[in-house]
Amino acid sequence: MTVTQMLQPRAGLRVLVTGGASGIGLVIARAFADAGARVHVCDASRETIDALATAEANRGASGGKSGNAGAITATLADVSDRDAVERVFADVHTQLGGLDVLVNNAGIAGPTGGVDQIDPDEWDNTIDVNLNAQFYFARRAVPLLRNAPDGGAIIALSSVAGRLGYAYRTPYSATKWAIVGLTKSLAIELGPAGIRVNTIQPGIVKGPRIERVIAARAQQLGLSYDEMEKQYLEKVSLRRMTTPEEVAATALFLCSPGGSGISGQAISVCGNVEVL
Repeated sequence: MTVTQMLQPRAGLRVLVTGGASGIGLVIARAFADAGARVHVCDASRETIDALATAEANRGASGGKSGNAGAITATLADVSDRDAVERVFADVHTQLGGLDVLVNNAGIAGPTGGVDQIDPDEWDNTIDVNLNAQFYFARRAVPLLRNAPDGGAIIALSSVAGRLGYAYRTPYSATKWAIVGLTKSLAIELGPAGIRVNTIQPGIVKGPRIERVIAARAQQLGLSYDEMEKQYLEKVSLRRMTTPEEVAATALFLCSPGGSGISGQAISVCGNVEVL
């Protein structure tokens, strides 16, 4: 195998992406599918799942899929609901017959506000969706990953807010730091079984989600949206936002032969965010 060949995941990987019907999760799911993987996603939104089903049907009809890529299948599920997680894995068994890669992507922005202003219910919900769900999916995925022919992989989506302090976004930042701890601990625990565990820490990623975050932070600080966006970008060494495709490319590399020696790492894909 040449070095160039080592940069591509093997065809036929069985991949589960949580929160995979929109945003970064959808870009990751499609990247794996286009690389020849069999992909199942779950998402809490019926609207986004229906939109994904329509888009996949249209791509198939137009010949938009490449290589051995197949349609992405999906389960409607709230990742913080343990019963829903069980339904997801029942569908994984039906659709994929096993698992090689878990991408723990699902997450929410959580509330914006000072610590004395945050509703405890919003805190709990952020912890449930961003952190507890990663545990629920990992515990169910690991028995399947142990049987992966080339060794399984878990990729957890954290954030640069998991390596930097983030005022007024404490619930979100706390979960993203915790994901790094979970990743590093699981890498040690599962390494002897050949299962690699890494986390990707995106920065300011282009898309509707960051636009909502910037708008909320601007309102909190009494600034205009443009002023707030300018402040965000001034904290990035490259002075630009990261694209979802850059995040997806990193996920694919981590599941390629070239990434087979990487485990227990928190990899920032952020243009070097210096401070939040």
